[in-house]
Amino acid sequence: MPLGTLDRTAPPLFNQGQSALSKLIFFGALALFLMVADARFHLVQPIRAAVGAVLYPVQWLALKPVQMVVGGSRYFEDLQAAQHSEQEARKALMLQAERASQADTLAEDNARLRALLELRQTTQAPGRAAEVLYDAADPYTRKIVIDQGLTQGVAAGSPVIDAYGVLGQVTQVQPFTSEVTLVIDRDLSIPVQNTRTGVRSVAFGDASAHSAGLELRFMAANADLQEGDLLSTSGVDGVYPPGLPVAKIERIERRADSAFARIYCVPLAHVTAARYVLVLAPTGAPAAPPAAPAAAGRKKPESKPTSKTDKADKAEKKAAERAR
Repeated sequence: MPLGTLDRTAPPLFNQGQSALSKLIFFGALALFLMVADARFHLVQPIRAAVGAVLYPVQWLALKPVQMVVGGSRYFEDLQAAQHSEQEARKALMLQAERASQADTLAEDNARLRALLELRQTTQAPGRAAEVLYDAADPYTRKIVIDQGLTQGVAAGSPVIDAYGVLGQVTQVQPFTSEVTLVIDRDLSIPVQNTRTGVRSVAFGDASAHSAGLELRFMAANADLQEGDLLSTSGVDGVYPPGLPVAKIERIERRADSAFARIYCVPLAHVTAARYVLVLAPTGAPAAPPAAPAAAGRKKPESKPTSKTDKADKAEKKAAERAR
């Protein structure tokens, strides 16, 4: 057969359409556009939430065998830990029995003083217990995923604590799970207060410092800070309740060529080994409306012992005068 009569075109079976280079350029540009759009405008956030809700049953089934194996290995460890905890609890119970007898008296005195000074009562933020499922897949952040979401009433921005201190804050909520950013993440900051001096500052997450820690920034080199000082939440941000332990100062670096000191802190919460956490509701609430001017301008009548507190005060004064 002459060579000129041969068909040199590829059969339909091997027809691949566009070239591999053109496909690579197209899909590369599409991926780059989606990454930029998600980072700047959060366009795929609803899609991510929908995909997370659809894949939750598959994820739940995939985690069950792992949880069974891990649960079996932890059974004996938990048994020994429970026995040890029982012994420690009995010792602590004996110590707390003496303190409990004074708790009611101190609470009554506190309430009486607050009523006399017209201070508002400290409100306890409601909380919800949750279990840590796994760590987030992003290696450049410090986040965990818990088993509580929108269906359980968890809201974005809620503080998360464990038995030792502040663990982090809820930054993303899905229908059945929530993502918690830990306090050591570089994108998270917490207003704190030094319990020894009362000085307020802001603690920033610094995962590179001692592998898992926090840092107090923009603090003067001559600030009254010491290693071992306890830092707790100040409550000025309206998110974290005041008085929650956050971290302890581990190391202070004061440099002569800088007006600020480098202050490294260690978180009190178990940021790398937490199993059960408590999700609190943010403490921010709208302020009460101011009183009417007409009511403020009225003269108050002479004070009369109309409350139990006033009667108790006058009775104490009379008893003191009689003792004299």
